[in-house]
Amino acid sequence: MSASSAASPVLDRIRVGSAPDSWGVWFPDDDQQVPWRRFLDEVSEAGYEWIELGPYGYLPTDPAVLRDETARRGLKVSAGTIFTSLHHGPAVWDRTWAHVTEVATLTQAMGARHLVVIPSFWRDDRTAELLEPSELTDEQWRHLTTGTERLARRVREEFGLDIVVHPHADTHIDTEEHVERFLDSTDSGLVNLCLDTGHYAYCGGDSVKLIKTYGERIGYLHLKQVDPAVLADVTAKGTPFGPAVRQGVMCEPPLGVPALPPVLEAAQDLGVDLFAIVEQDMYPCAPDRPLPIARRTRHFLRSCGA
Repeated sequence: MSASSAASPVLDRIRVGSAPDSWGVWFPDDDQQVPWRRFLDEVSEAGYEWIELGPYGYLPTDPAVLRDETARRGLKVSAGTIFTSLHHGPAVWDRTWAHVTEVATLTQAMGARHLVVIPSFWRDDRTAELLEPSELTDEQWRHLTTGTERLARRVREEFGLDIVVHPHADTHIDTEEHVERFLDSTDSGLVNLCLDTGHYAYCGGDSVKLIKTYGERIGYLHLKQVDPAVLADVTAKGTPFGPAVRQGVMCEPPLGVPALPPVLEAAQDLGVDLFAIVEQDMYPCAPDRPLPIARRTRHFLRSCGA
């Protein structure tokens, strides 16, 4: 055993997985994405045990079919993902709940316990069209926080799932200021975070600081890194998130920031079991590109103790 291996901490509270996103999957159906069976084959081959559902409809939505397909490959589901625009207030509730019900039903049936909640974008991630202002009004913040608490309460009551809200580039929950305002305005017994290390760095945040400051609110992790040089260009030019991804702003670890060992160690120190799901945004990408990256990333995380 090398000295570096011997020095690696044992991260026994961290459950590492991956997701369709790391295979360039952003949409339920898209000709530029790998077929779902290939994703399942390759994520297992790369050494991962846990996966997320990805965009609803990409993987089979029949629980019996999906249970068979995942079990045959030694895979288990950690979470489903939902998209919301709760800052628009009660008018969007019925549409939101219909979407949540579909995803939560499958998530529950697969034995997972989490729903990752991604806020809607304020500019189109493909065209850069401005959809709404990048800053919320005080009234919209109230709609966002009270709506999220309502969602968390109902999801827990009806499905036994916990929601984890995902700060995300080009959404209203992005920067340190916005993330802290959101956390300070929501009930810690209902609403926690999915901390995506790449998105938080993209928006200028410090993941280790957030974990140490708001540790009780960290319910889930997405592991991701950004390329500092590309990020500087993206920031200078105001490039939207979609084109930034095509430019390579998200990179495989350990080539970018933030450094993941301190993040993982800070998460381990919380003393709770946490999923840490690798998500390297790279839509669109060549079909043969994800698997080698996934193998290297899994090897790197093992070298960190995870």
